[in-house]
Amino acid sequence: MQKDSKFFDEFSRLASGAAGSFLDLKREIEAIVMDKMEKLMTRMQLVKREEFEVVRLIMEQTRVEQEKISSKLAQLEKLLESQESNETAPLKRPKK
Repeated sequence: MQKDSKFFDEFSRLASGAAGSFLDLKREIEAIVMDKMEKLMTRMQLVKREEFEVVRLIMEQTRVEQEKISSKLAQLEKLLESQESNETAPLKRPKK
């Protein structure tokens, strides 16, 4: 019985050691993969999410401002057309 217990103790230590080694191996592989991915993304010149969101916000604000300016321009064009049509209309002269 003592031999069986010793066998299982040794087997248990071996399994624990192997599990620890596999965890270390997993961490090492993850670190290598993350490093390679970061290098790849740097070479691809990708932007970070925060930078993208800032540019998107700026573009939205610019679009709103452009729409306001377009609306004002349309109003000014209408005003100018009405003034030009008043100037080119024949003058009505009073009858004598």
